[in-house]
Amino acid sequence: MKELVVAFQGEHGAYSEEAARQYFGPEVRTMPVRTFADIFRVVARQEAQRGVLPIENAVAGSINTAYDLLLEHDLRIVGEIFLRVRHCLLAPPGTSLEEIRVVRSHPQALSQCERYLEARGWQPEPAYDTAGAAKQLAERPEPGVAVIASRLAAELYGLAVLAVGIEDYPFNYTRFFVLGSEQISPGSRCKTSIVFAVPHRPGSLYECLGLFAARGINLTKLESRPRRNRPWEYIFYLDFEGHASDPPCQEALLGLLQKATFVKVLGSYPAADMPE
Repeated sequence: MKELVVAFQGEHGAYSEEAARQYFGPEVRTMPVRTFADIFRVVARQEAQRGVLPIENAVAGSINTAYDLLLEHDLRIVGEIFLRVRHCLLAPPGTSLEEIRVVRSHPQALSQCERYLEARGWQPEPAYDTAGAAKQLAERPEPGVAVIASRLAAELYGLAVLAVGIEDYPFNYTRFFVLGSEQISPGSRCKTSIVFAVPHRPGSLYECLGLFAARGINLTKLESRPRRNRPWEYIFYLDFEGHASDPPCQEALLGLLQKATFVKVLGSYPAADMPE
């Protein structure tokens, strides 16, 4: 049997790799890639069997690039992960807190620790990736420089953990989609993600959402994004409870096909539990 390979964006030690380990187990073989788009490419080519894509953060909100890629590509969502993100302050061994002047990390990580950094007067400096910043600092230590990254990154690159849980809000969770090429069979507790557009007239979105309400289907997320080819028109990303093949969901989707200008089912998948 072919070994499972899971692609993620960033360097080894990224939070996406931590999410992959949480979902598939600590021994899973992971494949770091440069961009979110690369995740879709390597899974489509079967260089990896799964991809882990961050889709939204409880503090920072949705990751728009990820949503756009789901629309543009034909991979399916086959699972979801909720990762409790605990940001760590890392520095070369022997560095004290008093020495720190600059803290590097991905812009989202810096924004999630903004109050912590401001309270200490440290200068935030953006980097392309949390784990990438850790790897670079381990290879080329600089006096007075620390990074924000995961504990896993500290272990991989031999950095000292100076502080743990420095994020401004304790409910700092990131939701990830697990991507694959096959369809997942119905289970006991599923979610379905779709994207659709509606006619540009009063009440069209209301009519579409009413199809789900009339059948007692719970909506768990609704987000609008601009249509790239039609200025000031929007597409809607929708998550709801249930599998697309469940009779009430099937009926709602058939009704949506009649009312919407286009519909794409991104995937039905087992619903994840929030970690403690």
